[in-house]
Amino acid sequence: MSLALHGLQRLLRTFAILLIVAVGSTVLVRYAPGYLSDAREMDARYAGTVRTELAAEAERSQALGPLLASQIRGWMHGDFGVSRQYGVPVLELIEPRLANTGILLLQAIGLAWLLAGSTALLSSARKRPSLLWQIPATLLLAIPTAAMATLCLLANSGGPLLVLTLLLAARDFKLLDRILRKTWRDPHLLHARAQGLGPLAMLRAHVIPSIASDLRTLATLSIVTGLSALVPVEVIFSVPGLGQLAWNAALNRDLPILLAITMIMAVCVTFAGMLSEGEAEWKAV
Repeated sequence: MSLALHGLQRLLRTFAILLIVAVGSTVLVRYAPGYLSDAREMDARYAGTVRTELAAEAERSQALGPLLASQIRGWMHGDFGVSRQYGVPVLELIEPRLANTGILLLQAIGLAWLLAGSTALLSSARKRPSLLWQIPATLLLAIPTAAMATLCLLANSGGPLLVLTLLLAARDFKLLDRILRKTWRDPHLLHARAQGLGPLAMLRAHVIPSIASDLRTLATLSIVTGLSALVPVEVIFSVPGLGQLAWNAALNRDLPILLAITMIMAVCVTFAGMLSEGEAEWKAV
């Protein structure tokens, strides 16, 4: 019974988070300055038609409740509604871009973990933190994602995968180095080292099991960081993914697209957080 209650609580919490995201995103987009405007108003050929469309949109979106209800109906139909900008179901715009974004994000996280884990192991093996490892990570964290991507374009070298990987690796290295430095000095590891156990054996038998919960938390942070960097990376490098689609939708106040992408990202972050804390909570139950 306790397991069922625990699962129900998690389900209700997830539903509440998604509902808050949906309402908050709708309010922010609807009442943002310029929502009821269109660049075509400046063109005499389209001004009359556009103003008629905007007047209908203003009437339709005057109350928040009906506006949100229309978006929910689109989700229930399975197409996430109709794009204001393109006039087609949102699902048709998201589906071909979802794979591009997913592959880019997974590759970047995998390479970042490999790079950050390797450098953190070498750095944490020293008695004191070395500037040789700390300065590059600090500099990478200080450079905005858009600036890093722009530098790659100007140098005609690198791409979206490199920028995302370096960004994630720098953040992950800082955390992994701190975690490993503390773990290597735990009493049971000092005892194992005194008995002649090699570094690889200690890593496999003691270090990784000891930091497993920290690694799950780090995985969640990697996903959140990667998602937050998608928009500037995909826009600057013209990657046909969700980040670029969200940017174009924001420029054109396309609420159905923005809401759908926001919900997808909220689901990813929510489930990543559930996985990172799941084992500890189930053990407590």
